[in-house]
Amino acid sequence: MNLFSNKRVWIVTDGKAGHLNQCLGLADALGASPEIKQVTPGALRKALPGPLWPSPLKTIDTSSAPPWPNLVIAAGRLTAAPVLAIRRAAGGVTFCVQIQDPIYGRARIDLIAAPAHDRLSGPNVVETSGALNQITPERCAAEAKKFQATLSYLPRPLVAVLIGGTSDQYRMTGPNIEALVSNLKSVCADGAGLAVTMSRRTGSENEEAIRSGLADLPAWIWDGTGQNPYLAFLGLADAIVVTEDSVSMLSEACSTGKPVFLASLDGGSEKFGRFHTLLRDRGMIRPFAGKHDSWSYRPLADTANVAQQVERRYTAFASDRAPS
Repeated sequence: MNLFSNKRVWIVTDGKAGHLNQCLGLADALGASPEIKQVTPGALRKALPGPLWPSPLKTIDTSSAPPWPNLVIAAGRLTAAPVLAIRRAAGGVTFCVQIQDPIYGRARIDLIAAPAHDRLSGPNVVETSGALNQITPERCAAEAKKFQATLSYLPRPLVAVLIGGTSDQYRMTGPNIEALVSNLKSVCADGAGLAVTMSRRTGSENEEAIRSGLADLPAWIWDGTGQNPYLAFLGLADAIVVTEDSVSMLSEACSTGKPVFLASLDGGSEKFGRFHTLLRDRGMIRPFAGKHDSWSYRPLADTANVAQQVERRYTAFASDRAPS
């Protein structure tokens, strides 16, 4: 039996899909069945730093407490004050995990799982290479079966193409799309097929340009309806092309152990640069230049590694609080 299978676990989320996905991935790795608590801070609290939040506990639904959770998993700056308020209300019996730097209350969090490119250190910090996720061989294989027949007409090797878009650090421009389409055409000319998915950040104009550019290629492009094929693509692909704007997508791709090619966009940041360098130095990613190569590496296992640390530290935490 998993340590947390019979424990009360809360996920405190700021509503961002990427943050929730990381929390769910860790909860799943721990064998937990979490309750999800959405933070609703309002405009005033959003404008204030965590230490100045009035009544932070009121920003989440605590109607089912007590009993308070044994474990809280959270991600995002807006979750820090509510998590610390839960810790206070629970009288020290709740073990608190923050994924990524919470900014506020770092020293009072029991465990912080922070990526190496954030350069955060301390006795309660567990360093990760990238973002936690829900990628496992079993989950990808199960999803792959659902789409195997749909994609069976595509030639091999099959290249999954995961396209993001404009963000705070990156811009997807016309020249970026032209280069991506040109390189994908080269891959197809060598006999490959494409399984393509785009994000909301791609934007309708960019999406139309990509669809038009790939129209005559052996490519299946998800239209956003029906079941999301993302995990199936990861399971079926022989190689993966990812735009460089997303830590989450790159982390998920590199969790498969399959060759990952990085497609360029405009912009960037020092943090992203450090992240890409780490993956490149570990032999996980290469620049996408329209060629399909095959290589192997040890897949990212951040989620499993953090789960082991949570279990170990929670056991010591609970032992210290057990009645003598």
